[in-house]
Amino acid sequence: MKVRLDLNFPAFQQEWFALSKEDFVSTKNTLKKIILMDWNQIYNDKGLRWEKIHSMTTPGERALYSIRLSKKFRAVVCREKDFMVFISLHPDHDSAYRI
Repeated sequence: MKVRLDLNFPAFQQEWFALSKEDFVSTKNTLKKIILMDWNQIYNDKGLRWEKIHSMTTPGERALYSIRLSKKFRAVVCREKDFMVFISLHPDHDSAYRI
């Protein structure tokens, strides 16, 4: 099953649209890569580095994950069926674990 993206979370949109053109394009290219993948490829891709965030969950108790969108940015996401829901964007690895 191909991964579908949900980019509608307000915090993510605010952060993503505020990026410089160069950073926006590099993260957009990763999103294009993701929609061509299935979930097993996402979990195992060495460049994306899908990592579970053990210290937090969504209000509905869904697991949160960190994923690399570029050399500079990681995103916090959760999975809802075939959707990868983007929650926030982080300029460094550590801040993704403190939302």
